[in-house]
Amino acid sequence: MTDKAEKIALVTGASRGLGAALAEALAATHHVIAVARTTGALEELDDRIQAAGHQATLAPMDVTVPDAMAHLCRSVYDRWGGIDLWAHTAVHAPPLSPADHVDGKDFTKTMTVNVTATSVLIPYVSPLLNRPGAQALFFADDHAGEKFFGAYAASKQAQIALARAWQAETEAMDLTVRILQPQPMPTAVRARFFPGEDRSALADPRDEAKRLLDGLV
Repeated sequence: MTDKAEKIALVTGASRGLGAALAEALAATHHVIAVARTTGALEELDDRIQAAGHQATLAPMDVTVPDAMAHLCRSVYDRWGGIDLWAHTAVHAPPLSPADHVDGKDFTKTMTVNVTATSVLIPYVSPLLNRPGAQALFFADDHAGEKFFGAYAASKQAQIALARAWQAETEAMDLTVRILQPQPMPTAVRARFFPGEDRSALADPRDEAKRLLDGLV
């Protein structure tokens, strides 16, 4: 059983890439609730967190299922009463495509994961961010104006627009909404966009997680 007084961090999209790196970094100071669809990747994350002497709670759930997210947030409230930090990294990367050839199914899935799920999660998670100094973190990566990025860029810009509105609406509250800008990293998402690139020049996700969290937690 976890002490309700300890710091709690919720990471949505925690199985790989930046989300997993953030979960590992946060585990040193928080009990991490790691949410992702891929059970195996979550278990590998948990192994790494435990090997470092920390603990996490795994939630193998799909962020696009509202009932699952409602159940998750209710369970978090019942067990801990609230959280100190939410890092939202769940993202879908559609195939690159000219704007006049975007596949309808790919576009719908991209908007569902990157925008609709965010619009559902914000009102669900908001009541949990009830602790002094609570923070919600979003991550900009819109590629706006770049060729073939239309679907992805549209979804990320919409997601960040939601975050910026929430940021403005909570200025007078004891909640800080932050939009952070990660450096390019060798993630699965980036590999879909830039196959064959020299990954040695990219930032290590663990280093980026530490940089982004520096001074925040």
